[in-house]
Amino acid sequence: MNKIKKNLGVRKIEQHGKNEPMFKLCKNCGQQWATREDFLNDTDITLVGYQAHFEELTLGLFLFNHVCKTTLSLPAGEFTDLYDGPVFSEWKTGKEECPGHCLKSSSLDPCSAKCEGAYVRETMQIIKSRPKI
Repeated sequence: MNKIKKNLGVRKIEQHGKNEPMFKLCKNCGQQWATREDFLNDTDITLVGYQAHFEELTLGLFLFNHVCKTTLSLPAGEFTDLYDGPVFSEWKTGKEECPGHCLKSSSLDPCSAKCEGAYVRETMQIIKSRPKI
């Protein structure tokens, strides 16, 4: 059985006592990405959604489709360093100024509210706009 360890944003997979650095593994087809950059630059990966975690924002999940027809999830906390802007301290979910994007996992739209979740939506814009190599 494979074990995944997290160490400073890099995971290692142990297979029969052998450690290999790895950011993400596709459990469907076996594709491995050694780094986050490799993962984000892969033309076979597409950001398709976000599942919000309203108690701990960094535990929300970014959802990516892989060409092998599987969806991969990664905690939003793996990408927080991509964003360098304001982070608001209050959730606006359910309030008048909330456009409701975090309630729809397939919504990739930015948030216009001054909401705690808005920076995650901005991070998604950064990921979407990255050139693929």
